[in-house]
Amino acid sequence: MIPVLGIGGTFQIGFQVSTITYTSQHVKAFINETWLERYGYPIHQDNLLFLWSISVSIFGVGGLLGSSGSRYLTVKYGKKKCLLCNNLLMIVAASITGYSKIAQSFEMILIGRFMCGISAGLCVPLHYQYVGEISPRKLRGFTNSTSSLFWSLGKAVGQISGQRELLGSQSLWPMLMASCGLPALVQLVTLPFFPESPPYLLMHKGDQEGCKKAIRQLWGEGHHQAEIDDIMKEKATMKNTKILSVLELMKEPAFRWQLYMIVILSATIQLCGINAIYFYTFEVLQAAGFDEKMISYMSLSVGLSELMATVVCSSIIERLGRKVLLSGGYWIMGSLLAGITVTISLQDWYFWMPYCSLCLIILFVVVFGVGPAGATVSIRTEIFRLSCRPPAFAISAVLNWLGVFVIGTTFPFIVERLKHFCFLIFMGVLFTSGIIIHLFLPETKGKSIVEITEEFNKLNFKKKRITTTPNHATEDYTFCTRL
Repeated sequence: MIPVLGIGGTFQIGFQVSTITYTSQHVKAFINETWLERYGYPIHQDNLLFLWSISVSIFGVGGLLGSSGSRYLTVKYGKKKCLLCNNLLMIVAASITGYSKIAQSFEMILIGRFMCGISAGLCVPLHYQYVGEISPRKLRGFTNSTSSLFWSLGKAVGQISGQRELLGSQSLWPMLMASCGLPALVQLVTLPFFPESPPYLLMHKGDQEGCKKAIRQLWGEGHHQAEIDDIMKEKATMKNTKILSVLELMKEPAFRWQLYMIVILSATIQLCGINAIYFYTFEVLQAAGFDEKMISYMSLSVGLSELMATVVCSSIIERLGRKVLLSGGYWIMGSLLAGITVTISLQDWYFWMPYCSLCLIILFVVVFGVGPAGATVSIRTEIFRLSCRPPAFAISAVLNWLGVFVIGTTFPFIVERLKHFCFLIFMGVLFTSGIIIHLFLPETKGKSIVEITEEFNKLNFKKKRITTTPNHATEDYTFCTRL
């Protein structure tokens, strides 16, 4: 079931991020041709750049809306029904973008990208929750790490599909944009054969027999009473626990530094430069001095590098810990961006400098995949109690999708104005965040939620020793991050 969830989950995000790169030149030409046919004169270059940046960034606006409604829809209808309906939305969005060239309407690209964003915003939290709830305790850490693997796999598949010999040509680029409907169709056809999440059936529907049947279908025949008892304990805990709202979480002093950390981590993921490199890989490599015919193949090497890095991350995260991967990863990425700036500045001096730029870009993506990409996902869950996770994830989702929109909108203008110095902005963010994480984020490896909370209480209340938690957050269970 993990491949079924992955192909309709985070795979879609990675696929969307990478394929938009390979359609950039064709979509710009299509917008210019359509404008010329409608109004009799070519579109101004600044207006063309603005429409293209909106085509990229409107995906983030849709994602923001989709993620905002995911919690309500999940509780009301269940994860399985939400995913099935979400696949229909993605298929409709793919059809709209696919027919844009025939209809001679670049507005259809905007509408389709917006709908794809809504679908992606819904599927990502659904994927995270669903894959965690269907997994036995001993495999939960591994299955959760597959979300980043499918994310990178989506990027790699999108880059392969975007090659000129496949769907990245002048005549087939609408099919490339519409191909996001194929993974959605696969999940739509296969998911009905799998059960709903067992915790949802027991905790929200009160269907104990349905829960047992789902567990047997997922894990095979055997004695699974211990897992059912765990779900019952969680249900009892939920009755005595008040789920905080976003405003209540922001006002609660006991979670102040946890909130600071989630804001810093979410903002840094968006402002570290990784999205800018994937959204505008062609522009970045053009600035590095490469021939346009070679850029598509070089972009493919970037995606494949991150895919291999995410595999490595899942094997070392429990050895090195989250804090080392985050702070060390940020500092190395910042240094690599400084190197990229230097090599691009010197590309006219030496013929081999563009290849140095490419190597540094690949290293940048590898370090991101090995370190911050996987560690950030773990930290989000580990530093918050059950009562705080829904609003904390809501804040994180808003920041993530807002970052996608801002970077998608502004980066082409930043490149045009600052040229090869554009990465210095991201470098400053990385070094600053690395210092903050090193100084203030406690290591969570192998610690229970109680131990992690005590570490944060030293920051939240400074010299005051706090041994109890707020009344609304009382929980009589221990959550351990060790597999």
